[in-house]
Amino acid sequence: MTGNNEHTSTRLQQQLAFVREVDGLKHVLRRTWLLDGSRLENDAEHSWHLALMGLLLPEYATEEIDVLRVMKMVVIHDLVEIDAGDTYAYDSAGRVTQAERERRAADRLFALLPADQGRQVRALWEEFEARETAEARYAAALDCFQPMMHNYFTEGRAWIQHGITADQVMARCRPIADGAPGLWQYAQQLIADAVTRGYLAPPR
Repeated sequence: MTGNNEHTSTRLQQQLAFVREVDGLKHVLRRTWLLDGSRLENDAEHSWHLALMGLLLPEYATEEIDVLRVMKMVVIHDLVEIDAGDTYAYDSAGRVTQAERERRAADRLFALLPADQGRQVRALWEEFEARETAEARYAAALDCFQPMMHNYFTEGRAWIQHGITADQVMARCRPIADGAPGLWQYAQQLIADAVTRGYLAPPR
């Protein structure tokens, strides 16, 4: 019985060490403004928003999906940014090193968990990155759609700040079509209207 208690205690310590470590996600700022324009969104808020969208919008996915798996994926997918930082979607230089920075972060962070849970979480993170399953493509679609929606409804504030053009946004948002074609039509309408309203620079 003593051995069992020791095992449970060690396991719980590992789990809570991970829980404490990932609190750091709340400090990773994105380039996306909150819809009221008061401040920038952080990664934890972004992940929560995606989880809620994943629960509400599966009817727009390409096929029937496991919603719980999607929710797990989206709350895990940005944890690596605690170490790697948020790479801005339109930062071409930053994206060159992004995969390696995030892989090293995954190695460190997921190793904090008990081995079985570490493998499970790592597998979900890798599934999201690979985009080979319907769930991963739907999750990736939401990950593209959410900041685009924020940019539109904050009158293009971040787009204007960074000099982003409509063709850049179209290219960045293309995964929406693969994972949630029902949302892609709406996204295209928002992008076109953003150009008309001056929120977004026309294609170059």
